[in-house]
Amino acid sequence: MAQDSEATLLEHGRDGRGGLGVLTQGPPPCSPVPPDDSGDDGGPGDDDGRPQPPLSNARLGMLMFLGAETMFFAGLIGAFLVYRLANQTWPPAAMPRLPVLVTGVNTLILLYSAITMWWAQRAMRMQRQQQSKRFLVCTGLLGGIFLGIQGYEWLQLIRFGLTMASGVYGATFYTLIGCHALHVFGAMVWLLVVLGRTLRGRYSATRYMGLALCGMYWYYVVALWPVLYYLVYLY
Repeated sequence: MAQDSEATLLEHGRDGRGGLGVLTQGPPPCSPVPPDDSGDDGGPGDDDGRPQPPLSNARLGMLMFLGAETMFFAGLIGAFLVYRLANQTWPPAAMPRLPVLVTGVNTLILLYSAITMWWAQRAMRMQRQQQSKRFLVCTGLLGGIFLGIQGYEWLQLIRFGLTMASGVYGATFYTLIGCHALHVFGAMVWLLVVLGRTLRGRYSATRYMGLALCGMYWYYVVALWPVLYYLVYLY
């Protein structure tokens, strides 16, 4: 009985050329498709029809961080305004005047660095990696020039007698402006890390989240400075 069943199975399993056919129960299994990493830029990463979040987790986390930074600087600005409005004479007569013109030019330098950062991101999205590298270098140089001019101004002000111990005027000036300078320095460190990854070819037109997040932080410190410049140097 077993031999008859085997013979029947072999007979039906023969193909038209007399060979043994292969019995299958469905299409051959497919190897799993590797996940698409194109979502690194915050866009959709696959085409399976599932709804994509309007904002990536990385960008959302950066926005939350920038919100905390905004509250921090709002507190510093609020304290500055309290002391500023409480004194009719500001700055005090014995204190040196701030370099308004030089700082105004320095403000333009920092604002231009936001444009070069935008160009760097745009060049990366257009697959122009070499151009993106050059704009990142320009952004870092402009940030370095800004900090260098700020440091030189502080040295001159200290030489003329404006220090942290020079009453409320000196304390609020160095606290507010110094905290911003510290944030610009942190942005430059982050920019150097991003530049190093860019030189190693770690970013592309579809993978540049690190560059995008660094750009968000850079835009923030740039946009914050004109507010501080007006309040501290002009108001």
